[in-house]
Order: sequence, then structure tokens, then C-alpha cells
Amino acid sequence: MKYMGSKNRHAKQLLEIILTNRGGRTYVEPFVGGANVIDKVSGARIGADVNPYLIATLDAAANGWLPRNNYTEEEYRYLKDSPDSDPVLAGYFGFALSYGGKFFGGWRRDSAGKRNYVQEAYRSALKQFPLLHGIRFICSDYRSLDISAGSIIYCDPPYNNTTSYAGDDFDSEEFFDWCRQMSAVGHDVFVSEYQAPDDFEQVWSKPVKSSLTSDTGSKAAVEKLFRI
Repeated sequence: MKYMGSKNRHAKQLLEIILTNRGGRTYVEPFVGGANVIDKVSGARIGADVNPYLIATLDAAANGWLPRNNYTEEEYRYLKDSPDSDPVLAGYFGFALSYGGKFFGGWRRDSAGKRNYVQEAYRSALKQFPLLHGIRFICSDYRSLDISAGSIIYCDPPYNNTTSYAGDDFDSEEFFDWCRQMSAVGHDVFVSEYQAPDDFEQVWSKPVKSSLTSDTGSKAAVEKLFRI
């Protein structure tokens, strides 16, 4: 599903590293976003996020729900103002039908009249949503998430100095401390970021175009995967 900062384009390369020697361990994403990485993993999987509407949509999709292909901007505006009237649709509209995959960041439109984003999102859902079957989706802050022993944890958090988390500035130092704690109790922990503390080992990198910086417009960056 469309989501700001999605790793869909790099998922295969990331998972080749993350899932090495996985065995039967549980795979956990505390920042599941649009589920564009976890949908390519099999076995026991947990996807968590603090946004209740996102989780409502993903959980519904995992249980067979599919969107319509003819939603309107009027419906978008209504759900933006009244998301609790239909949390499943609010999550879908809020991300899949929003500009840049940012939660209710504006109705996706094509000024040239050549693209139908509602149809594109629908076709994407038809492909992705069946892959979500069997995933356990949980609405939870990463710090409160109950993770079974010896899991593989892949984190794609809000990048430092780029965006917010649960309405507040994301505390990267606290997050990295949490990663250290998870590693200390036996989990394998991987993190997507541009930079990480010195005790995190960089295991993959790739130049990308990013629009997630504080400034507007696309900028060159180097996407990296770290392991603690």
C-alpha cells in the first residue's frame, strides 16, 4: 500500500540480508507502514504501527477485505474529517489515496488528467492484500510491543530530522537505545536509516532519491541498512 518512505523497491535486497539464517523465528516490523516489506515474508509475522487507522486497514485486508475502485474526493474529505466513522476506509484513504502516501496529506490527483490514482490503488490492493493473510497486525508503539524471544526485528522508523511519530518529534536516541536492549535479550535487530551510531554495523546501502527531508523537493540520499 502507498506509504511515505516505502521500502518496496528495495525489499528483496533487504530481506536477502535480514532473513539470512532465520529458521523458524518470528519476523517483526514495529513500523510496518504500508506493509511493503512484510508482505514478501512468509511464516510467523507481526506488523505493528501506532496509527490505528492504518492497522485497521491492514488487519481487514489480512482477513479478506478489498477496497472499491470508484472512490471520490468527496468521500476522502468526509473521512478526513470523520475517520472514526469507518476506520478501515480511513486508513485506506489516508494513505493509499493521499499525496505521497502521507496520512491525509491531500487527495492524489493528476493535473494532466492521464492517471487515475483510485484505480491504481485498487489494482495495487488486488495484488498486495492477499499476501497479508496470516500476518498479525497490532496497533502499538514500538516501545510497548510484546515480542517473542529470539525474533528477527526489522525497523523502518521515521528518519532522524525528517518527520514525526505519533504526532511528536521522533526521538532517535531513545529508539537506538531500544534497539540495543532488544539485541541484548537475544533478538536480531536491523534498522533502515541514513545514519546510525557507531555500534551499529552498516550491512547494505544504495543511492536513492528522497523527498523525506525537512526541505521541499527531491534530494539525493544513500539508503542504508544497519545491524546491531
